[in-house]
Amino acid sequence: MTDVPAGGLRTDATTTIPSRVLAGGSAVRSVVAPIVLGAIVIVAWQALVVGLQIEPFVLPSPSAIGHQFVANLDNVLAGAARTGLNALIGLVVGAVLGVLGAVLANIASVLDGMAAPLVAALSVMPIVALAPVLYTMYGADVEAARQIVAGLAVLIPVYLNTLRGLRQVKPVHRDLMRAYAASAGQQQWAVTLPTAAPYVFTGLRIGASLAVISALVAEYFGGPVTGLGKSITSAAASSNYPLAWAYVLGAILLGLVFYGATLGLERWVTRHRSS
Repeated sequence: MTDVPAGGLRTDATTTIPSRVLAGGSAVRSVVAPIVLGAIVIVAWQALVVGLQIEPFVLPSPSAIGHQFVANLDNVLAGAARTGLNALIGLVVGAVLGVLGAVLANIASVLDGMAAPLVAALSVMPIVALAPVLYTMYGADVEAARQIVAGLAVLIPVYLNTLRGLRQVKPVHRDLMRAYAASAGQQQWAVTLPTAAPYVFTGLRIGASLAVISALVAEYFGGPVTGLGKSITSAAASSNYPLAWAYVLGAILLGLVFYGATLGLERWVTRHRSS
């Protein structure tokens, strides 16, 4: 039985706090908690370096790294732009090829069987080690080698996760589409791809980080004197270790930007799906 207060508004015993309010509190905690943890780590790091008088070539202090980061911000941004562009091209190309390959493998089982050995070989191959070979093929003055390395690193996780998602469609849903005389393409577009979307974006989030890492490490093996990887090696070679760590900080921030962008894209695409 429910009570009716003096104001005439009816209250129900099952009334609960709106889920969006609870979600907002969870979002705040998910942002604040990492910031607090990061602040604690930085303070402890600074105290450790100062208290134990650790030499910069062993571990620079956060204050020294921050000073070099601000003093060389233009160079950090320029390197991040070059590395980020190579990673972005590799991410887009690798993701498109991975999704298309997974769709074809899901439609034709013979293609799945043919692609399985190739995917297995690519997944265990040290892709970054291809950079010197690609520099020889395409020339040491072009960025193509770094973009290919990033694309190959993205291809595998996107392909495997997408293929797994495509196989999650329930048979009853396929039967319903066949009952409506839907073509294979219409079935893929209306049922299979929406079901696989969470798996596709899982692969994209993994691939986004791998694209930045691969593009960065590929810069160590030659190519144009641009990008964060080259800047890190140059600063370390000149024994300017705080500056090298400043470029590492730029690479970390670049990776976080890529991860955050893919996460935001996922939430935007799946905004109409029920939780």
